[in-house]
Amino acid sequence: MEFESILLPGMEPKRPIVIAGPCSAETEEQVMCTARQLADKGLKIFRAGIWKPRTKPGGFEGIGVEGLTWLKNVKKETGMYVSTEVATARHVYESLKAGIDILWIGARTTANPFAVQEIADALKGVDIPILIKNPVNPDLELWIGALERIYNAGLKRLGVIHRGFSSYDKKIYRNLPQWHIPIELHRRYPDLPIFCDPSHIGGKRELIAPLCQQAMDLNFEGLIVESHCDPDKAWSDASQQVTPDVLDYILNLLVIRKETQTTENLTELRKQIDECDNNLIEELAKRMRIAREIGTYKKEHDITVLQTGRYNEILEKRGARGEACGMDADFMKKVFEAIHEESVRQQIEIINAK
Repeated sequence: MEFESILLPGMEPKRPIVIAGPCSAETEEQVMCTARQLADKGLKIFRAGIWKPRTKPGGFEGIGVEGLTWLKNVKKETGMYVSTEVATARHVYESLKAGIDILWIGARTTANPFAVQEIADALKGVDIPILIKNPVNPDLELWIGALERIYNAGLKRLGVIHRGFSSYDKKIYRNLPQWHIPIELHRRYPDLPIFCDPSHIGGKRELIAPLCQQAMDLNFEGLIVESHCDPDKAWSDASQQVTPDVLDYILNLLVIRKETQTTENLTELRKQIDECDNNLIEELAKRMRIAREIGTYKKEHDITVLQTGRYNEILEKRGARGEACGMDADFMKKVFEAIHEESVRQQIEIINAK
């Protein structure tokens, strides 16, 4: 896939491109008040949810078509571009009729190929930027599939939004960042603009600043941040919205590092990394040879492959050892879960061999 620029007339080609505005368009007064404050801070793209998919019925599901008129007024009065989320063909038609400049597809919609295809069909012949949020579950291929559906409809001005992934084990985040997934997406499509949605990743306004900085350190193209003139009174997601003043403060503190620079001074260090990686591979190969020997012993003595007590011991001790060496316990757990999975696979091959 080859992508075209998502920049609109008058937008400067520098990072970060910032899209900001309330989670939901609630009232015309709230929309206009927030937009004026953001415009005063120099922001160029306003966002507001017109239709809001909610987990359970009964919550505020958006003001609907009426809110599109408010976005038109934002554009007319402030000169900002306006954007909103679409989840159905009707949303697309209504948004295009209202002159919305940028559309995005939400995480729940991205997870449904039928819904994405419906939107793609409605967008045929249209030439506006479309942003696609990652699906709620950590499935890179599903994310790429949604991107391909929109691309195949003839749209080339595409970008994606990393908003984190749902998990029962959330810890400090509302949605786990799992940065390796957008990093892999960028590896495959280096020209695809990636935006970070720190509001939905963090779920708390105090996490927005560090998440924005991390996104910039990973060379993301832009940010889409929820900003409300009175966040504590927001009708949806109040805890993750910030005032325009706070957003301006966060943006002014961002360190935007060079996108391209000489790597000559890194050559020696990269050689050391290569050597470490080769040593790791050799040690893993040695470990797997031992695992196969254990598999042979288990086969000869009719012992089950999985020994839960031993597995728990490995995770606990290796995690503690890793922490003592300055590494994250969760990282060590993932590493040894993967190693154990491969060891079990190789032992099963031994036991099932005739």
